[in-house]
Amino acid sequence: MRGFLDLTEHAVFRHRLVVLILFALTTVWLGFKATQIQLDAAFTKNIPLNHDYMKVYLKHEKQFGGANSILISVCDKDGDIFNEPFFTQLKAVHDQLYFIPGVNRPLVNSIFAPSARFVEVVEDGFAGGPIIPANFAPTAEGLAVVKQNIEKAKVVGRMVASDYSCAMVTAQLMEIDPQTQEKLDTLAFASKLESQIREPLSTDKVSIHIIGFAKMAGDIAEGAKGVVLFFAIAIVFTFIMVWLFCKSLKLTLLPILCSLIAVVWQMGLLSVLGFGLDPMSILVPFLVFAIGVSHGVQMINAIGKKVCEGVSSKVAAEASFKALLIPGGIALLSDTVGFLTLLAIDIGIIRELAITASLGVGVIIFTNLVLLPILASYYKTSDIHRVDDGHSRAHHYFTELRELLVKATDKKVAVVILLLSAALFAVGYWQSEKMRIGDLHAGAPALHESARYNQDTFLINDRYTISSDILKVIVEAYPAACTEHDVMERISRFQWRVENLPGVQSVVSLSSVSQAVNAGYNQGNLKWQVLPRNEASLVQATSRIETSTGLLDGDCSVMPIIIFMQDHKAETIDSVISAIKTFAAQEGSDTVAFKLASGPIGVMAATNESVAAAQLPMMVYVYGAVIALCLLSFKSLRATIAVVLPLYIVSTLAQALMVHLEIGLTVSTLPVIALGVGIGVDYGIYILSSMIGQLKQGVALSVAYRNALAERGSAVLFTGITLAVGVSTWIFSALKFQVDMGILLTFMFLVNMLGAVLLLPAIGALIWSDQKKDCE
Repeated sequence: MRGFLDLTEHAVFRHRLVVLILFALTTVWLGFKATQIQLDAAFTKNIPLNHDYMKVYLKHEKQFGGANSILISVCDKDGDIFNEPFFTQLKAVHDQLYFIPGVNRPLVNSIFAPSARFVEVVEDGFAGGPIIPANFAPTAEGLAVVKQNIEKAKVVGRMVASDYSCAMVTAQLMEIDPQTQEKLDTLAFASKLESQIREPLSTDKVSIHIIGFAKMAGDIAEGAKGVVLFFAIAIVFTFIMVWLFCKSLKLTLLPILCSLIAVVWQMGLLSVLGFGLDPMSILVPFLVFAIGVSHGVQMINAIGKKVCEGVSSKVAAEASFKALLIPGGIALLSDTVGFLTLLAIDIGIIRELAITASLGVGVIIFTNLVLLPILASYYKTSDIHRVDDGHSRAHHYFTELRELLVKATDKKVAVVILLLSAALFAVGYWQSEKMRIGDLHAGAPALHESARYNQDTFLINDRYTISSDILKVIVEAYPAACTEHDVMERISRFQWRVENLPGVQSVVSLSSVSQAVNAGYNQGNLKWQVLPRNEASLVQATSRIETSTGLLDGDCSVMPIIIFMQDHKAETIDSVISAIKTFAAQEGSDTVAFKLASGPIGVMAATNESVAAAQLPMMVYVYGAVIALCLLSFKSLRATIAVVLPLYIVSTLAQALMVHLEIGLTVSTLPVIALGVGIGVDYGIYILSSMIGQLKQGVALSVAYRNALAERGSAVLFTGITLAVGVSTWIFSALKFQVDMGILLTFMFLVNMLGAVLLLPAIGALIWSDQKKDCE
């Protein structure tokens, strides 16, 4: 290893000008590429495409619509829609939505849609027509006719609010933009919903409320723009803190500059590889900056201390490069491999986050462990002030703190620390077991409850008997299966059982509509609202139902059952899906299968199950990678235990904190566990890499730890506190997701730091108990 370091140091510093030119050219090129990166929030990235539910979803998506839908509720502010201004605006919304590129036009639905029809029983049989007649005029007589047609069509609570205060326009979105033949730009579509529908068509009398994945993604992306401001605040704050730490303006610029270059490289590489930046991954560049600063401060701390020993800045930079390349490289490789383990999770957004984070952390090896010492080697020795002159008040306080921390190596103190840690771990583990998979709140959890999107969601859920939380169970049978009484009776029994589940608002199926039609053929008598056993009568009942209703396909071999849920909370989805699986097994046969799932709730259920299945393997992969790299680096099982055990305790406590904050384990929060391990491993590796050589030489643990603190402890404490304060400002973000991540990251920065300076030496006091005593 020493030969490798000597060779690398010789190659880098002998040709440092060439290396700098290469860095400059690379930065310019990747900086240009970074300007071309765009936010990308494709719907399919958020779903596990290989899950069994999603295979059913994709199989029937074109016929029955997908889960990527838009719901627009047009409301009259006076609470009564039957007036001319309202109907004028409602038709304008329907027409405008129809012509926005990316909308699946045949599936645009409202009372103005040609497929919105009513059927009534008359003396001669049935009569019917469109809800909005062809000769409709918004007069008192015309509006009265429309109201009657709405009631006959039984769309109150679905297309029209239960209290007649609003009317709904819905649409399904396509994955491919028909104009560009490229993937639909979800964020651009969300912008068009505002600029072409809400803004121009809202009036003093009519309000417009929009929900759906595309709109949610647009609102999250809009809120994510505030990340830039918080990023700038963090840079300024970090700059001030680094300057206070090293008392040198030129030295302060180095970790900040190199960390920013790492972010530029990360963005540029993502662009080169053809990736965009998802709004839910927009916090990753800050994490890259934070990790970069952490390693950069270690480097300038080492350089400053070497200069204080009387060597030139070039010699100090070379020595620091050789001293920190291995521990810093191992720490960063641990971070990178830990993030790459997320690739095992078959969800597009998590895989993109894995690539984004691992690229960013990987380039820090070059920018902060190679570029930074090269730049420092060009400084004049006088430009590098002593990081700690040994006479300052700060030095005095740190010396006292260092001696206090060294007491952790005393067995009696160590036992107390370990017992307290064990108690915290036990409580944390107990709480972490309560973590739920999925969203824990109604609306979009990434946004505050007061956000317009969530307020629109609450309004729609309150005023309609249906919601945007739709689950479709696909009944797959055989051609003309709907003319078989046994098949239709199975669907009817299944529907009745599902309707009575807690969390279900209502259910619609071909069977229930056929029963209503059969009653119509019998003078509307409710006694006839049953499934006829006679095949001819059943054919008569089902033949009146068109495929445009979404309740059957062309040959009546596939019949979706549409379930409207009260919300998409984790416990609601879990209980309903579990019950449906039981009902499906009981009502299914060799020729009739009740298959999960389609609709937004079907996607959420598949995602939740994928996250639950991935949670344990991800933890095994992350810790397996960290353990393997620590063993490779330290060649010591005891050293590996001392680094990894605090990480595991902190990860468990972080999960307990998520339970306390009511944050569910979702696609967005699952990677936080890997990020926490990546953030925390650096501290322990830097401390222990300074100790391990001394311990192998037989130096007492307390002496080795005191020396490690003197060499690297101040930098560890500084970076932990600085980065924690930097992310704590996120509590003021417009995104609930960023607020939660700010709290979690603040916790991880601080507690991982405490784990490295308190728990690590306490563990060492037990596992290195054979070390000779400190004779001082």
